[in-house]
Amino acid sequence: MIKNREGLELIKKKFQEQEKDRIQIKVAMSVCAKSSGSEKIFDYLLEEIKNRGLNIDLIPTGCMGFCYCEPTLKIVNPKFEKVEIIGDITLEKAKLILDRIVEKKDIGDGERPRVKEKRVSLLNCGDINPENLESAIARGAYFSLERVVHEFSREKVIEDIEKSGLRGRGGAGYPTGKKWRALYGEDGEEKYIVCNADEGDPGAFMDRSILAGDPHLVLEGMIIGGYAVGAKKGIIYIRAEYPQAIEILLKAIEDLKKNGMLGDKIFETNFSFNIELKYGAGAFVCGEETALIQSMEGKRGEPKAKPPYPVKVGYREKPTVVNNVETFANVTRIFQNGVSWYRGIGTEKSPGTKVFALVGKVKKVGLVEVPLGTKLKDIIYEIGGGIKGDKKFKAVQTGGPSGGCLNDDDLEISVEYDELIKRGAMMGSGGLIVLDENDCMVEIAKFYMGFSVGESCGKCTPCRIGTKRLYEILEKILKGQGEVKDLELLEELSITVRRAALCGLGKSAPNPVLSTLKKFRSEYLDKVGEAVVFNNN
Repeated sequence: MIKNREGLELIKKKFQEQEKDRIQIKVAMSVCAKSSGSEKIFDYLLEEIKNRGLNIDLIPTGCMGFCYCEPTLKIVNPKFEKVEIIGDITLEKAKLILDRIVEKKDIGDGERPRVKEKRVSLLNCGDINPENLESAIARGAYFSLERVVHEFSREKVIEDIEKSGLRGRGGAGYPTGKKWRALYGEDGEEKYIVCNADEGDPGAFMDRSILAGDPHLVLEGMIIGGYAVGAKKGIIYIRAEYPQAIEILLKAIEDLKKNGMLGDKIFETNFSFNIELKYGAGAFVCGEETALIQSMEGKRGEPKAKPPYPVKVGYREKPTVVNNVETFANVTRIFQNGVSWYRGIGTEKSPGTKVFALVGKVKKVGLVEVPLGTKLKDIIYEIGGGIKGDKKFKAVQTGGPSGGCLNDDDLEISVEYDELIKRGAMMGSGGLIVLDENDCMVEIAKFYMGFSVGESCGKCTPCRIGTKRLYEILEKILKGQGEVKDLELLEELSITVRRAALCGLGKSAPNPVLSTLKKFRSEYLDKVGEAVVFNNN
């Protein structure tokens, strides 16, 4: 049982003493790592270390971010200043690494920390054992919570979040402090704070990687949030198809309960708070907060008209606030390092960092975290290594199905909320899908529209029928049967759907069509032009 700061300090000191002067081999055991064979590497190293009697700690970790060269491992050797991250590990390579450690030689030939990257939410991912509470405490977990519940008023916590400028990391970037302030002002004993872990964008794996790599970062942020808004219960709504993240979260929650940091009288104060998981079936629409709440209640996942907003009528008709996984991760970091520190990262209107899943036709696919305001070009070329096969860059899809496509004219822009919206795209949850010269932008628009058609809940006519008609027009054009007037119809119908749809999914569904029509209109005209020539014959 951990009763106070002294208890945390004892655990931190003991764990750090155990780590001191010891060689560590950290093996990524994330989903992508395991699919590449990391379990075999881990088992081999475990057996070899035991058989050789080596004084080496073998640590399973979450995603290190270098997904393009899995399996990866990290070597921390007190005898050498640098930390070595080595990818494309095979059994032969693992044996060579052990041999060189025994010979007290530098390993060499490793990946290096990415210059443009700044890890805040991902700081511990790939560095700690996510199933070890002591490891998290040794790196500062729950010290902020202990200070907050003993020294901060609820008003003070909300003020700090407002001053930090933290914007929600799940979509449109709504100010977190405004949401918390609204729930704080609601009367009643029964309030809820919800973590939206229903990550459903194609190519996105940011939230599940944070949860599976550093669950206590998110849990601490949720508990602080619960204290601030006056909630006694938190709920993590997570996709059932994320078994690794679920298993790690359940263990983390159980460890907190055993140690008195979750449940009744946290850190021997009058503040009581519990967290439970509720599972989603993988419906994209349930990323929208009112549909998510409906699903949590066991109902069909359909959005509700707003107002009333969830902060007034939410889960079980009680005041509820919904925040994204990465948002809660940022909350913890703000109270660990201070508001001024946080505001010193990013831009004035978009402070902090953002985690991106950088995927597609890029050489170094992976999980990256950069200060908001970083140039799009730097993310793709300096961190991502440029385009596969040294082909020409054509576009990047940001924000998933709800986002838009940017072209080479946009490479110099700074990646921040308002700038992306100006360009016809959006931040979304953080997917960046890079496309090359061989990709057809009309096909891309059709793909995303097909996704939206399949994921529409069907409740409102503009989304149910409008997205289907948009898909059919795109299909017609790609079959060589389109006409120039179809482009006008695409634009007119897209604007109608955007204006008339009930929820965020429907309102943003036409974005891929509108952005590609604007930035790649020549491709649409080429498709229509080919159809005209064909029909004249």
